[in-house]
Amino acid sequence: MGLEYLWEWSMFALRWLHIVTAIAWIGSSFYFIALDLGLKTAKSAPAGVLGEEWQVHGGGFYHIQKYGVAPDHMPDDLVWFKWEAYTTWLSGFALLSLMYYAGAHLYLIDPAVMPLSVGQAITISLLVLAAGWIVYDQLCKRLIEAGDTTVFIILFLFMCGVGFVLTHVFSGRGAFIHVGAMTATIMAANVAMVIIPNQRIVVADLIAGRKPDAKYGKIAKQRSLHNNYLTLPVIFFFLANHYPLATSTRFSWLIIAVVLVLGAVIRHYFNTKHATGRHLVWTWVVTVALFLVIVGLSTYPLVRTMPTQEAAGVRFDPMDSQMRALVRSDAFPAAQNIILSRCSMCHAAQPMWEGMVHPPLGVTLESEYDIAREASRIARQAVLSHAMPPGNVTGMTDEEREQVRRWLADG
Repeated sequence: MGLEYLWEWSMFALRWLHIVTAIAWIGSSFYFIALDLGLKTAKSAPAGVLGEEWQVHGGGFYHIQKYGVAPDHMPDDLVWFKWEAYTTWLSGFALLSLMYYAGAHLYLIDPAVMPLSVGQAITISLLVLAAGWIVYDQLCKRLIEAGDTTVFIILFLFMCGVGFVLTHVFSGRGAFIHVGAMTATIMAANVAMVIIPNQRIVVADLIAGRKPDAKYGKIAKQRSLHNNYLTLPVIFFFLANHYPLATSTRFSWLIIAVVLVLGAVIRHYFNTKHATGRHLVWTWVVTVALFLVIVGLSTYPLVRTMPTQEAAGVRFDPMDSQMRALVRSDAFPAAQNIILSRCSMCHAAQPMWEGMVHPPLGVTLESEYDIAREASRIARQAVLSHAMPPGNVTGMTDEEREQVRRWLADG
């Protein structure tokens, strides 16, 4: 069990790093958009200054000026904002690899949706991340003069299409995490492939004594604005993986579409407030209405069960060699009885626990396949820790946990 402990704490540390860097990236992104929108005409400022703003924070006053293109000369000290984005993406991809690639049979693949091999699932995942950026980047380059609204509408339709396809390829969790990962890849690539390179061109011109071209700042600002509007949907997609009513229902692909609009509406409120001081009350009415739409769409849960080969129309063996070894273990019957008696009243296609309409995290523990598939999670939740059953409401004893441990070690 030592490796299980190491694995669990490695995941914890990596997730912590990812959240911390994401907070730093989102914080700086929101701050600079708010700053840019709140600029006032400079009363007395150097030539080329587009606007200025006075701010107070932490007991001190700050006077901030923004140049329309660039100052006349290269400043001695220039602070770059990039590592927050890079580290967020790198730690996020590491999490994706450890959870959804190493645990593809558990989190990424649902044979009831599409019977993929692990290699096929990972290949599709990587293609989605790469293709998402390529398509988005080409759209922006070809529509640079079309206006932000046109680009946003086309981008929305593209992402809705991706969401629809992924919900018919991966598990519910896998689909949501990949819409989020594709969007986050677009955002990080905007920083790495467009915003920072454009800023470097401007800096190089300043150092060489040339007048920088304003188009580089215009392009970078467009990508930064896109990142601003995409941030809230990305956070929803990642959080949704803890809520199967969002990811594992009949209309999960529609929920993806609604969330994209929901996040844009919320950002529009704050961006308008920063720019004009007006409070668009209607945006909150729309926000509540859209959230209720999501709630409504989730009231038709689709808890997928393992289909028969005839019903699925394909021939596949859902169990790999390790899962078969777990089921064939001499200790499995006793462990199975314990899990069925202590866990399956909640972790069932139709939970028997009062007030529960969906199995927690979409985890079912009714069949041999279910239990073998969830073996590593059972180890973490009920053996390595006593997190499950919550509050030990079903009275699982230490002796029963030991029996489950022996089965896991034997299998």
